[in-house]
This record gives sequence, C-alpha cells and structure tokens, in this order.
Amino acid sequence: MKEKISLLPTEKSNPKTRDLDSLSTLKILQIMNQEDLKVPKAVRLILPEIARFIDQSAQKIMQGGRLFYLGAGTSGRLGILDASECPPTFGTPVDLVQGIIAGGFQAVFQAVEKAEDNEKAGESALKEVNLSKKDSVVGLSASGRTPYVIGALKYAKKIKSLTAGVTCNPEARLLQFCGFHFAVDVGAEIIAGSTRLKCGTAQKLILNMISTGIMVRLGKVKGNRMIDLVPKSQKLWERAKGLVMEELGIGELKAEKLLRLSQGNPRKAVELGALKR
Repeated sequence: MKEKISLLPTEKSNPKTRDLDSLSTLKILQIMNQEDLKVPKAVRLILPEIARFIDQSAQKIMQGGRLFYLGAGTSGRLGILDASECPPTFGTPVDLVQGIIAGGFQAVFQAVEKAEDNEKAGESALKEVNLSKKDSVVGLSASGRTPYVIGALKYAKKIKSLTAGVTCNPEARLLQFCGFHFAVDVGAEIIAGSTRLKCGTAQKLILNMISTGIMVRLGKVKGNRMIDLVPKSQKLWERAKGLVMEELGIGELKAEKLLRLSQGNPRKAVELGALKR
C-alpha cells in the first residue's frame, strides 16, 4: 500500500511556529535554536546502535571492504560531504568512503527532485560500484520512504552487505531493509516538511559519529590527533607540524625537517623522529 506522504512525521506542522511569518527575526532565531537543541538529545538515544554498526563496519573495512553513504537531496549531499572529508583528514584512499546521490553529479549542486522516486536507480548505483558483502551501506532518508534509497538498501541486503538506515521517521519503511536502525525523532520542523533543518542536523551528527568512530577503530587517530592527515594546504601543513612537535616533544624546525624527510606524512615523521632519538 502506498504511503500517504502528508501523514509522515517529517511533514507535520510545528504548533510553535504557526505564526512564523509574523515574528521578528530574533524571535525566529530563538525558536530555531530551541528546536535545534532537541536534535542531540534524540541522537543520544541511539548511540549503542551506532556504536555496534561502527565496530562491525570497521571490521569489514579491515577485511577489504568499503563504506557507502547513499541518499537524495539534502541527505545525499550530507553523505558526500562526510565521505569527501575522509581522504584529507585521515589519509584514506578516495574509494574507501563514498557518497552516492540520486541524480548524480548535477544533484550535488542543483535539486534533481524526480531522481529520488526511482527505486531501480538506487540498486543500479550500487551495482555500478561493484558492491559486495564486504561493504557497508548507510541509506539516508529523512522521511524513510525515499524509493531510490529503499532500492539501494534492498539490493545491499540481498547480497549481504552491512546495512544501516538513517531517518527521522521511527516507523520508516526503509528500516525493513536495514540491519541497523538509526531512527531519530526530532519532532516537526519549524517550516513544515523542510527536512534540511533538524533532520539534516541529525543526519550530520550521525555521519560525524560513523566516520570518526570507524577511523579511530582503524588506527587513523593517535590520541586525539589526525596522524594520517594529508597536508596539502598551508593550514594542514601547520597542523601536521604541530602534531609532530607534540608527539616528539621537539621544536618547530626539527618537526619541519622530519615532515619534509617523510614527504609530509606525519605518521612517518613521528616514527622517523622516534628512531633518531
């Protein structure tokens, strides 16, 4: 039976904002801030489930697997954002964590709304990257009924990939096709149906946790430092230098020399510095 979209939790009208268009700008922002505070509290309730997924996904990656984020619209863009940060931050290969969006490259910059309604396209997207049972797939859909995401998760489950669904609908249909359920009830948006707001924030918080947790488990973090960061900009070079200085207890000039000898690799610079002692 087809879902009535108007009845989804993500489409509800927020009683606190019925007169939003008549409020002062400051009052609008105060209400937004109050509503945003609900998001981390809602995410906190599913931390054990997220932790289990992180541990299992990290194990799969250690065995040669990859991590895929897949969504439409805002959800898809958030997945791409998180995936694109992994190579410079953690020194990972570009194909280790990948974001896939309904509508392809164009949809990253412009809305391609109809693309989300194609269930077969979600399956095809994962076939194109040769998804295997070694891989993990995180389906992102605020409403939890996006056909593109459901098609992808159905296929991923069929071939025994690790699957998780991120949604703001506790009764979401997509949860039927996921091994892990990240359902966060953040309440109605301040603008009815504008899921780029609290729902988008919830998804971003969860993605932050997934990528960070996995990279810690993979040994990509030493203490609280990005030991494998790739310093391709001046800012990142200075960050890498600071890491080497702190780890070895040495001055700036020595750290700079070690980094250059290690082709900018902070892990190798620390190891080289330890050998020279």
